[in-house]
Amino acid sequence: MAVPLKVAVLISGRGSNLQALIDAFGPKVADSPVKIALVLSNRPDALGLERADNAGLKTEIVDHKAFQSREDFDVAMDREIRAAGAEFVVLAGFMRLLTAQFVTAWRDKLVNIHPALLPSFPGLNTHRRALEAGVRFHGATVHFVRHETDSGPIIAQAAVPVLPGDDESTLAARVLQAEHQLYPSALRLIAQGNVRVEDDRVIVSDAPLADRVLFNPPLSS
Repeated sequence: MAVPLKVAVLISGRGSNLQALIDAFGPKVADSPVKIALVLSNRPDALGLERADNAGLKTEIVDHKAFQSREDFDVAMDREIRAAGAEFVVLAGFMRLLTAQFVTAWRDKLVNIHPALLPSFPGLNTHRRALEAGVRFHGATVHFVRHETDSGPIIAQAAVPVLPGDDESTLAARVLQAEHQLYPSALRLIAQGNVRVEDDRVIVSDAPLADRVLFNPPLSS
């Protein structure tokens, strides 16, 4: 068996995507290609810390309020990540902008999941904006992180239909359910060596790719 990829998962809140990663790669999973070496939060009250504790994972708190600058905060995070032996960083609901120095230090070893089909709807309020735009498909994107917000080479995406009567809450719930499947799948591909970056685009190898067209509304007969 190959040596597992040691990752640090960064959170700020409830940690639902963290839980999906724990279910896929946690200590109880045999022969996992990923080892969660650290769960780090910038908020001492983040519910995700309880999820990590329940799974027997190492946790650290680096409270951003204790630092005078983003640079100092990122240096402190970097120190904890490396001390835990992590070689890859996974953002899972981490609600702090990262400095260019941190992003550069972890280039192509730092991923995020965004609740939209990038490059559409970067930033906040993605579900409201998707509904206002009248799109028929919304979704989620796993991507390598670059300094520009919600940019970087796209690794994997999940598309969900926008249904009649959807509001922000129902659409968000559907997207989140897709995220919980998408993030572990993308991280597994990375850990197995099936993802590489060429000319700032992701090449996925040795993995089946979607080859069918989705229609919304469905085609009429």
